[in-house]
Amino acid sequence: MSRRALRRLRGEQRGQEPLGPDALKFVLLDDDDAEEEGPKPGLGGRRPGGAGKEGVRVNNRFELINTEDLEDDLVVNGERSDCTLPDSVSSGNKGRAKHGNAETKQDGGATKAGSSEQSNASGKLRKKKKKQKNKKSCTGESSENGLEDIDRILERIEDSSGFSHPGPPPLSSRKHVLYVEHRHLNPDTELKRYFGARAVLGEQRPRQRQRVYPKCTWLTTPKSTWPRYSKPGLSMRLLESKKGLSFFAFDHNEEYQQAQHKFLVAVESMEPNNIVVLLQTSPYHVDSLLQLSDACRFQEDQEMARDLIERALYSMECAFHPLFSLTSGTCRLDYRRPENRSFYLTLYKQMSFLEKRGCPRTALEYCKLILSLEPDEDPLCMLLLIDHLALRARNYEYLIRLFQEWEAHRNLSQLPNFAFSVPLAYFLLSQQTDLPEHELSSARQQASLLIQQALTMFPGVLMPLLEYCSVRPDATVSNHRFFGPDAEISQPPALGQLVSLYLGRSHFLWKEPAIMSWLEENVHEVLQAVDAGDPAVEACENRRKVLYQRAPRNIHRHVILSEIKEAVAALPSDVTTQSVMGFDPLPPLDTIYSYVRPERLSPVSHGNTIALFFRSLLPNYTTEGERLEEGVAGGPNRNQGLNRLMLAVRDMMANFHFNDLEQL
Repeated sequence: MSRRALRRLRGEQRGQEPLGPDALKFVLLDDDDAEEEGPKPGLGGRRPGGAGKEGVRVNNRFELINTEDLEDDLVVNGERSDCTLPDSVSSGNKGRAKHGNAETKQDGGATKAGSSEQSNASGKLRKKKKKQKNKKSCTGESSENGLEDIDRILERIEDSSGFSHPGPPPLSSRKHVLYVEHRHLNPDTELKRYFGARAVLGEQRPRQRQRVYPKCTWLTTPKSTWPRYSKPGLSMRLLESKKGLSFFAFDHNEEYQQAQHKFLVAVESMEPNNIVVLLQTSPYHVDSLLQLSDACRFQEDQEMARDLIERALYSMECAFHPLFSLTSGTCRLDYRRPENRSFYLTLYKQMSFLEKRGCPRTALEYCKLILSLEPDEDPLCMLLLIDHLALRARNYEYLIRLFQEWEAHRNLSQLPNFAFSVPLAYFLLSQQTDLPEHELSSARQQASLLIQQALTMFPGVLMPLLEYCSVRPDATVSNHRFFGPDAEISQPPALGQLVSLYLGRSHFLWKEPAIMSWLEENVHEVLQAVDAGDPAVEACENRRKVLYQRAPRNIHRHVILSEIKEAVAALPSDVTTQSVMGFDPLPPLDTIYSYVRPERLSPVSHGNTIALFFRSLLPNYTTEGERLEEGVAGGPNRNQGLNRLMLAVRDMMANFHFNDLEQL
């Protein structure tokens, strides 16, 4: 028996029963279903909405929800298209409702009402969806038409003003020439491209889960074998921002300054073990890591040397200012500050290791990063190296773009490395088969033009280059006065140093037969111009005499860091006689000091006559007591130092003879 029949037997009126959780359900009825079902008794025997009302009728006892809101709620709250019933089922319900008794008729009416409600709800939902789709399509078409109208208006304005509408510039032109890409700072990216991910990642051991590092870094990946990181007292601060550039500087707190003083004492002792002892207490002291890395490299321990450089790089990256960006090319670090030099040298040494490891593309990004820190002064003279790395990485377009953008204000063509590397890049670009024919011919012509200008400006490069490549020139070239031995001898010493640096680093790039034949053709073209009396030959000779009087200090610093034998041998005597430290080679003469090293307090100054005597005989002699008091090897222990001193005196007196004194 249905609920409606039970309510009639009990004599209850509709709307007087207690409200339940399903009391506020509503039903949608179409006109046809309402006529077939007939009027339903309500309060006073009438329907709430009127018996003759047409359209969709809502069975809501509070009459609070209208039809439009109801349709919106159905669309928003859920879809019931899967609950629809076929027409045969609804028609069967209608037939049973006509021929059954009163009770069955009421039950059939309820069943038919439920099915019709579901079908009507689904129909309404479909209509609503269609309306919304039509609205969306209309709005989309109108917005597209609006955009098209705007484009047409802009085209008319440009046509009227006489300007053409250029397309979007390529991605490379939108980036700064010193823009650094994060993904190319990781050498694993380049190694995966060469050898595959399995070969590269298979050698890497999983990190220990207990070891937690403070931040994710771009320049290096922390290793589980490193000591646990704790802030060593190194930080970075923002000095000023002007003209779109931000100037930063590293800072040392008191603890780091004390470690720096101990490091300087350890360096003066000429004992690497003292630096090892210092690193046990300050494992992330940057200058100690740099100096010990050089010591390991001299002892052929390349793996340990590289690991120490990566640890120093990690220590400095953890100290970065939040606004310091590696990729923007707008952040500056003044090399005159000793605190900033450590970052420069760490990046340079890491770049050198990457190049030796066979990752020239990654090394090129590091070179761009170093150059972006101070491009005007270029303290490490990275312009003498960036062309070599670009050619090795086969990034010819970047080298050509750098030359085109900086030639006007930096005169890159006056450097031998750029004068020869740029035409080589054009020639190698013309050998690629994936470019159009007109671009290949244009690159070949530009390469020939530039190499002829380079040979005219630097004739002393040809014969040493052919000797490096084990190529014997023909008699016409070797016997000519322009390319003969006089060309190499007559060039200024500063120019000879640049030529030695370039040939010692990049000579192997010219050994291909196609490059040699192309070079030979242009050499004969230059000889014809020289014999014809071209005025450009004399102009280049006068320019060589004026421009290359003396190399600046940054070029000497670059030569020392490069460790190329031919270039180091060409250094002037005033540079070779100086003491050069690996953690700070050839510091600038206008250094900006943030703090001053305190004066050394040594037992020699307190009247230790015996120690003074040995110091006069051996300038590098230091007693163990001095080292201990200075904090290199622990706390004060004067007795042990004096005992060793007395043992040294006894050995000397045992070997001393009066005959030697008479001879003196």
